[in-house]
Amino acid sequence: MKIQLETIAPDSKSPFKLLHDPKLNHLFYWHFHPELELVYIEGASAKRHVGNHISEFQGSDLVLIGANIPHLNFDHGVTTSYRKEVLHIKPAFKDSTLDALPELKQIDRLLELSKYGIAFYGETKKEIGALLKTLHLLEPFAFFMKVITILKKLSESAEFELLHTKPFVNKYNKKEQKRLRKIYALIDERYHEKIGLTEVAATCNLTKEAFCRYFKKTTGSTFISFLNQYRISQAKRLLLSGKNVSETCYECGFESLSYFNRSFKKVTGQNPSEFKKVFKNE
Repeated sequence: MKIQLETIAPDSKSPFKLLHDPKLNHLFYWHFHPELELVYIEGASAKRHVGNHISEFQGSDLVLIGANIPHLNFDHGVTTSYRKEVLHIKPAFKDSTLDALPELKQIDRLLELSKYGIAFYGETKKEIGALLKTLHLLEPFAFFMKVITILKKLSESAEFELLHTKPFVNKYNKKEQKRLRKIYALIDERYHEKIGLTEVAATCNLTKEAFCRYFKKTTGSTFISFLNQYRISQAKRLLLSGKNVSETCYECGFESLSYFNRSFKKVTGQNPSEFKKVFKNE
């Protein structure tokens, strides 16, 4: 299974960042990041895959995920009309702000529990979901205070289950995470161009052969397979935005239509034209 280290740009000094109704249902986005994540989804029934935990949720879900715990996007494969709110909490909020304020000790304990992964249910899920859906409408101060209210309510709730029996530990050490971040940043920036193995290996200070061994061992995939899967994810987005197959092929870095068609079908089980037709009809 492929894993990505998501890079979240520090575009403000706020400890919180909201992703309002992001739609990733056409992507298989297995990733991790240093930010804690509170995700709410409604109008969908799908897979909940957080760390080593795999289960199904029905109708809606509310989960708090600790720092660097790998997880799958909760809308993966969803075909119904749904809504999703994702709140990221920067590590510094817990490490400095909460530690300095004894009044927020209860929230600190909640974020400590996030290392297990926490799924909320019942009235808590309903109430917090409603609050999260209003965040995008608020100005900064009201937004900040509403997030604190949400975290306080979660810290007081007894309607939750832990997704792991002990804190989940990411197998990637800090050095590997930094190296992976460089590789994924390069892919994200240059996927539409030709990317040579020698060039990527140089960013890691490795020979081409050593890089191939390292990448395969670390991700479970060859670099070329991983790059193609990333390009196919981008191709899906372009096809669904109205681009034709030929435009999509070359904009995503493929050098021939035949190779693009083969790669697309290998990843999705459909050729690009079939994929576009099916989702256009839906």
